[in-house]
Amino acid sequence: MAMLKQAVEADTRAATQTHKKLSRDRLEEIVVGYLFLLPDVLGLLVFVVGPMLFAFYVSLNKWDGFTTAEFIGVKNYAVLLRDQRFVDSLLRTVKYTLGFVPTAYVLSLTLALLLNRKAWGSTFFRTSYFMPVAISLVVASIVWRFMFAPSYGFLNFVLQTFGLPKSQWLGSVQTAMFSILIVTIWKSAGYFMIILLAGIQDIPREYFEAAIIDSAGPWALFRYIIMPLLKPTSFFVIAILTINSLQAFDQIYVLTRGGPAYSTYTLLMYIYEQAFRFWRFGHAAAMSFVLFGIILILTLIQLHYFRAGEAD
Repeated sequence: MAMLKQAVEADTRAATQTHKKLSRDRLEEIVVGYLFLLPDVLGLLVFVVGPMLFAFYVSLNKWDGFTTAEFIGVKNYAVLLRDQRFVDSLLRTVKYTLGFVPTAYVLSLTLALLLNRKAWGSTFFRTSYFMPVAISLVVASIVWRFMFAPSYGFLNFVLQTFGLPKSQWLGSVQTAMFSILIVTIWKSAGYFMIILLAGIQDIPREYFEAAIIDSAGPWALFRYIIMPLLKPTSFFVIAILTINSLQAFDQIYVLTRGGPAYSTYTLLMYIYEQAFRFWRFGHAAAMSFVLFGIILILTLIQLHYFRAGEAD
């Protein structure tokens, strides 16, 4: 009995030591993991969370960036409800978004479907469509501004070649926003084309082979295989397109500065003007957080419908 008792105690001590060693190893793994994450977390806090908190603080103050800030609470937000220029610029931003997101998505998806076929020259065309993404948006906008020039621009030269009348492009209230959409879609379609193409090529080939055996045509393949299985990728693309369109600024500033007659004067243009022309940082910060709220709500709505579709 004594020997049995000693053996049990020895096994218990060994098990306890093994458990302690495993606990120490697990603790070391956790500590090392958090140490690897620490630089990224610190960068996130310093360059993202910190500026956001400061911007929210500024939105509660009347501040020109030079004098002492005067705390006024939510007055900057209350003023927005009576600011007609804010309402008008927000409506123009929504109009721009409604024109940009569906068009860019459909064009990107069409290019992805065309390049998904193993045809001669597909690598060349894939590279060509992606090239605008590598160009700075400001540089691209400057080049397009010359192309839109009413007297010597390339686009009007093409129109004249085919016997069509010239267009004012950026100089007309009717065509200015459309011209900006052309530049933005040309610049971004290649990037989202690559993402959608990767999503299509990630679909298992067995699904297509089984559908073809059942005599499914191209439309049936697209409707019942590609689109349902492409939902996660489509959600990402539409969400990013929506965010980018609501934050459009560079191309508008370079091409039109919000003109002519405020026809392209979007919300971000108004925020920029209030902050860096009239030095009303509190008012501009309040509008920025309203825009952030709109983007957050739209993203959550899209996520809700995407998850509802996944459940079905």
